[in-house]
Amino acid sequence: MSNPRSRFVTAWMCMGFAFLYIPILSLIIYSFNSNKLVTVWAGFSTKWYGILLRNEQILEAAWLSLKIGFITAWIAVVLGTLVALCLTRFGPFRGRALLSGLATAPLVMPEVITGLSLLLLFVAMEQAIGWPAGRGTFTIIVAHATFALAYVAVVVQSRLVGMDPSIEEAAMDLGAKPAKVFFVITLPIIFPALLSGWLLAFTLSLDDLVIASFVSGPGASTLPMVIYSKVRLGLSPEINALATLLVAVVAAMVVGIGLFSARQEKIRQRDIQMAIAANK
Repeated sequence: MSNPRSRFVTAWMCMGFAFLYIPILSLIIYSFNSNKLVTVWAGFSTKWYGILLRNEQILEAAWLSLKIGFITAWIAVVLGTLVALCLTRFGPFRGRALLSGLATAPLVMPEVITGLSLLLLFVAMEQAIGWPAGRGTFTIIVAHATFALAYVAVVVQSRLVGMDPSIEEAAMDLGAKPAKVFFVITLPIIFPALLSGWLLAFTLSLDDLVIASFVSGPGASTLPMVIYSKVRLGLSPEINALATLLVAVVAAMVVGIGLFSARQEKIRQRDIQMAIAANK
């Protein structure tokens, strides 16, 4: 007989997933609705995808968001990895607690506070030194990298903590320089974490609305900002089509990175087994 507690937990889990994914599924279904009213089904049609691909405002905003997300993800991975290395490989040092607090503060800081503080910083810097000259793509990238690097630092730090440091120590005992140890040994081991952090930073940047609204300027409207401005005037099947494409792109990226990480893990396990067998 099955455990009543397990049935109860399973039922609540199914309800939670249904609450999350049924609205997304209905959005995808109604993106193929021929009717302009998004809640009234009138037949299958793909015309809204054609209209979407001819909308220059949305296409420009999408390209801008992808460009900002791509640059932000790389900056966040580099800076977040450096922070994670400092917190895990350098031992106790003066200011370690401060660095850890500053690195993780964006995780719990309300986005309104982050966006407002960065806006005040950019305005003060422009008045003091004339840079940055106005708000636009550059200020959005800086703002997104500021909060995204915190997520990357947490992901990479958790991987470094679980890594066996004796591997790096053995390489240095054999004469390898610290830089070579990092690029040849440490980097391949933590690569799945870097990949996950990159994808997380890219997704957070692509999804952000609040912070971008504070630090953007004329001619620098990201895709969430355009979507929000259109939804305020009424929901359109064109927006459903856009959301469906975003879901497809993100899902494909997650599946692709998941398969790549699984393949890399199999290769690593095979190499370990071969090394163990060779030493017997």
